[in-house]
Amino acid sequence: MVSLILPIGALLLGTALLLLGSGLLNTLLPLRSSLEGYGDDIIGLIMSGYFLGFFAGTFLALPLIRRVGHIRAFASCAALLSCSALLHLFYSHPVYWFLLRILTGAVLVVLYTVTESWLNGQTSAEQRGRVFATYMAVNLGSLALAQQLLRLDSPAAFTLFVLCAMLMSVSLVPVAWTRLQQPEVAVVRRLGLMRLFRTAPVAAMGALLSGFAMGGFWGLGAVYAGRIGLDSGGVATFMSCAILGGAVFQLPLGRYSDSRDRRKVIAWVCASAVAAAILLAGLSYAGKWVLLAAALYGGLAFAVYPVAMAHLIDNLEPEVILSGGSGLLFLHGVGAAVGPALAGQLMAILGPQALPLYFAVMQGLMAFYAARNMQKLQGEPMAHPSHFVPMVRTTPTALEMLPEEQDERGVPG
Repeated sequence: MVSLILPIGALLLGTALLLLGSGLLNTLLPLRSSLEGYGDDIIGLIMSGYFLGFFAGTFLALPLIRRVGHIRAFASCAALLSCSALLHLFYSHPVYWFLLRILTGAVLVVLYTVTESWLNGQTSAEQRGRVFATYMAVNLGSLALAQQLLRLDSPAAFTLFVLCAMLMSVSLVPVAWTRLQQPEVAVVRRLGLMRLFRTAPVAAMGALLSGFAMGGFWGLGAVYAGRIGLDSGGVATFMSCAILGGAVFQLPLGRYSDSRDRRKVIAWVCASAVAAAILLAGLSYAGKWVLLAAALYGGLAFAVYPVAMAHLIDNLEPEVILSGGSGLLFLHGVGAAVGPALAGQLMAILGPQALPLYFAVMQGLMAFYAARNMQKLQGEPMAHPSHFVPMVRTTPTALEMLPEEQDERGVPG
């Protein structure tokens, strides 16, 4: 494992530092917005700006990298990201912060694309599975650790914003110092959405509705934790528990889906997530028990998208897997962009308990859709040419790092 990580250690360290800063900012900003007196509906709209920027950035990233190269693209976007964190301190207004969130999402997707395309270019086909798993572990571990940085100071102070900027800035140091050769950037086209729905409707709808649910979680999970009486440390632990639950549950649920009809697994996981969301609502004021409910819900909710991706790969020809996966990311991004705004409106009307109930509705719709689709097509044989790969939503470029099982099917590497 050491021989695998050392050559790409600079990229992984840069990624970890970047995610520590951006993960902290993503949780800090809704808490600060609440302290500024913004309602949940306004906070939801502000946080949806990140996903709008992320969505737009997927179209800008590859042309920018081709024009200036990986290191220059990373350095310029890391500088912009650091500035965007500090600019929140200059002026407090929802529209201003919404625009900053768009900028943050757009430059982050460029940074992710730089890292992922570089990792893919440095990795041989037989090592891609381990590199992909390591990269996803760095993602989830850094995001979970970033939440604990909230304990260092109050969201009302400027300290945490400065810390975000410092981490984002220093992330470019290992990347700028690396002697790794910069790779060529491949073009990844999206498969038509109509074809996606015809080929694997459960995967397509799973990505979309998972985006709605996860967008609501990332945008308003910290606000919800604060609304039910948790202090900054409690909010940090709440978010970390949900993220770590997702890290722990993904692999066993995914491996289980390798030997079952994935549509049935998606239906079962989403139905269980409904129960977990209702439990989360019921335990909101039950002290530390709410943390267990958060871990349980996160463990189930984080598994929906990667199982949907595995189901899609099962149903695509090898030559269109990358474009099909890119289309699935697009659907997930659309849901994630709308989710915080929709969940915020519901919280403004119904109170904080609207968020877990919103989760329950989104997961319930997915469970119903998967079960209904399975009944329609239950005569189809179950075949899994691919194996489950734990992942979080990332960029289309990361799909080129799919492990050996996919490469054996002929996916270009």
